[in-house]
Amino acid sequence: MANKLIVSLSPHVHSGDSVQKNMYWVCIALIPALLCSFISFGVGAIITTAISVAACVFFEWAINKFMLKNPKCTVCDGSAILTGILLAFNMPSNIQPWIIIVGALFAIGVVKMTFGGLGCNLFNPALAGRAFLLISFPVDMTTWPNPGQGFGTYLDAETGATPLALAKQLFKTTGAQHEEALRQITSLEWSDMFFGNRGGCLGEVCAAALILGLIILLVKKVITWHIPVSIIATVAVLSSILYVSNPTAYASAPVELLSGGLFLGAIFMATDYVTSPMSPKGQLVYGVAIGVLTVIIRTYGAYPEGMSFAILIMNAFVPLINNKFKPKRFGEVPAKK
Repeated sequence: MANKLIVSLSPHVHSGDSVQKNMYWVCIALIPALLCSFISFGVGAIITTAISVAACVFFEWAINKFMLKNPKCTVCDGSAILTGILLAFNMPSNIQPWIIIVGALFAIGVVKMTFGGLGCNLFNPALAGRAFLLISFPVDMTTWPNPGQGFGTYLDAETGATPLALAKQLFKTTGAQHEEALRQITSLEWSDMFFGNRGGCLGEVCAAALILGLIILLVKKVITWHIPVSIIATVAVLSSILYVSNPTAYASAPVELLSGGLFLGAIFMATDYVTSPMSPKGQLVYGVAIGVLTVIIRTYGAYPEGMSFAILIMNAFVPLINNKFKPKRFGEVPAKK
């Protein structure tokens, strides 16, 4: 009778994964892009990232302690740190510090903690924070420093147009403005956009570093390929069709893929566990829909970038997608029709 049979609830076999472990692996996968942003934008990248992370961690700790009276500290699970990094990655490197703090308060206080904290939020906190700041402070959020101006530049950095802004001018303008936009966009070097020699948000400029982060996440099985590949493939196909239909009005597929926050959003934000579908089929539908919305907003919308709004829109549809594409339960026998 020494060896008793113990009956307990599932899970019976533990994979070794945890929220904390996965959050920190995503943070590790962001290090290459973080280093590239430091090289490209200098001290502005360091200041923006540090303020964003510190503000997100502080607001989560303060809300838990003083408002929710929660004795369990959730700061150490890494989600607030990750939100801070991603929020900084969605801002220009020369943005005012107080705007960063406002964005962190909205992301953590309104989007995350109001709904009950990690696992309960409907929208991605970093993206919602970016959208809030973009609507509230459009000039500050769309003034892009040019890379390679030296390590000491911050608020006085020289600014310029991004490839996506040029693509928007290509579609919206006529005459001399159209010709100038066409000249500039055709002179863009794909290698410059791939390795980060272009203007844009802090963490989106170096596609090579973001792809390296994707490889890390796939190897460690933190995410699967379904969402990133479906988003990137959809944007590539649709932008190619538009470019072939009228090369003088639309940007080519490489420009659409390598400019803006496509890789950043597809790899690190659309794959958020809480706000993305659970099943592989649902993830493919989710990714294709994000890709379609991104192309539509970029081409016909008011903003040059559509990735953030596309992900936020599809975040709202995730419960419906999960309801339609439910994963099969272990041992479930299909009902006879």
